[in-house]
Amino acid sequence: MAGGLSRSAPAVFGLLLAQRVALLFALLAAVFVAVELLPGSGARAVLGREASDAEVAAKEHELGLDRPLLVRFGAWISGVLTGDFGATARGRPIGELLAGAFPQTLLLGGLALLLTVLGSLLLGAWWALRPGSLLGRALQPGSSVAAALPEFVLAVLLVAVFSLLLGWLPAVTVSGRSGFPVRADMLVLPVLALAVPQIGWNVRVVRAALADAAREPHVETAVLDGLPERVVLLRHVLPFALPTIVAGFATSVGMLLGGALVVEAVFNYPGVGALLAGSVADRDAALVAAVVALTAVSVLAMLAVADAVRAWSVRGRA
Repeated sequence: MAGGLSRSAPAVFGLLLAQRVALLFALLAAVFVAVELLPGSGARAVLGREASDAEVAAKEHELGLDRPLLVRFGAWISGVLTGDFGATARGRPIGELLAGAFPQTLLLGGLALLLTVLGSLLLGAWWALRPGSLLGRALQPGSSVAAALPEFVLAVLLVAVFSLLLGWLPAVTVSGRSGFPVRADMLVLPVLALAVPQIGWNVRVVRAALADAAREPHVETAVLDGLPERVVLLRHVLPFALPTIVAGFATSVGMLLGGALVVEAVFNYPGVGALLAGSVADRDAALVAAVVALTAVSVLAMLAVADAVRAWSVRGRA
């Protein structure tokens, strides 16, 4: 029986990965369709309102917009598989635009994820171990409020308090030649705006996972044996709770990267948010899909890690 579970874990992991890759392709196709349904013409958005119908038609032919949607999507996805994202409606290479903007968004999302992981683990562990403490009682309503706050609303509140009222932190981001913020303190408010809602949600996940794992028989045995609380938590409780906790963090990656696009607009942060806004205005399906593809691949990678941890956990229990 144990051997069967051991052999089936990689198969289950491979099946989940294949399903998510198929979902990614379906998502990209939906993006092309959604952009196509937007009112207006991409060619006219590039040429301007004064362009004649003949000029617009010529531009559409130049951009390939007169071809069937399925043909355009197939040509684009074929190029992506070879590393070529194509060009925007204005003729700029999409790969260069993403290379100049996506690292900044990854920095913002990565710092927010790091803060989410550390904050959720510390607060969730404290809540699970000390539910009757002052902090434990405050986390019950506080985590719900934090999780319910939209990133845009929280960003505006942070600017109002820490920038306008107290004057402690800058409200906008100024970029240097590298494209990154010129000062580290310009990252504080955007990172907090992204991380606080995710900490609010994940601290509840961590607390529930640890509480469920603490009810396992081997944990009760370890407590009766007189092992220190820290040893029980790290060696006997956390390994059983880890798959659920990692799955929660993996889900947060998508929320952080999606929220980053909104937060970037509030703080004038130099990421892919501005690219996405411009591409929607130009009805540039290739650029929109490229942004979605990079974001989705990042989420897919984290979900794959979560699936691997879960498969390892099942194998270990077998």
